[in-house]
Amino acid sequence: MNRLLIAEDEARIAAFLEKGFRANGFTTIVAKNGHEAVSMARSDDFDLLILDLGLPGKDGWQVLEEVRGRGERLRIIVLTAQDEVEDTVNALEGGANDYVTKPFEFTELLARVRVQLRDATIAKSKGSRETTLQVGDIVLDLLTRQVWINNQLVDMSVKEFALTEIFLRHPMQVMSREQLLNRVWGYDYDPGSNVVDAYIKQIRKKLGSDLIETVRGIGYRLRA
Repeated sequence: MNRLLIAEDEARIAAFLEKGFRANGFTTIVAKNGHEAVSMARSDDFDLLILDLGLPGKDGWQVLEEVRGRGERLRIIVLTAQDEVEDTVNALEGGANDYVTKPFEFTELLARVRVQLRDATIAKSKGSRETTLQVGDIVLDLLTRQVWINNQLVDMSVKEFALTEIFLRHPMQVMSREQLLNRVWGYDYDPGSNVVDAYIKQIRKKLGSDLIETVRGIGYRLRA
């Protein structure tokens, strides 16, 4: 589960962000001023910092400078009411990974957070099949349990993700319905069940109709 530090002094906004992120599976902690943010923003404790520039005590600019100055690697998204191009440039050059202007839509902020976490995961695990799987334009993040195709996030259920993971681990290998049922649902094959076929249909809608090929009388396989 990803850990977010929210540095925001306005209680209403902080509560709004906490509620939204927790509903989407994140762990959150709020820092109410710049001093708390500097003290708490450690890579070992958090994956990402949402940083309001207008913090009391130490403002967001000072927090950004101190956190990056001591070498913390957690991702930082600056959140501010300022919308000048110069402020955006200064924030990014100062070590922020992204910049969101108030007022904002939570769905946009959530998407930006997920992109930063995905990029951080790929950067850490480049070349490691234990944390990401990729075939062509499809990327599975095994840590955040997210699926990306052509750099676009695809919404998938738990079972859809599990099936997709099996296919990406075994490209061009024919997988029988019995194998898929046993690995994903954990019970013996029922000749009358069409649950695998139904889920394959849903995956094709989301990832492309020609991605998973039907091998008549046997099962399915992922095209290379």
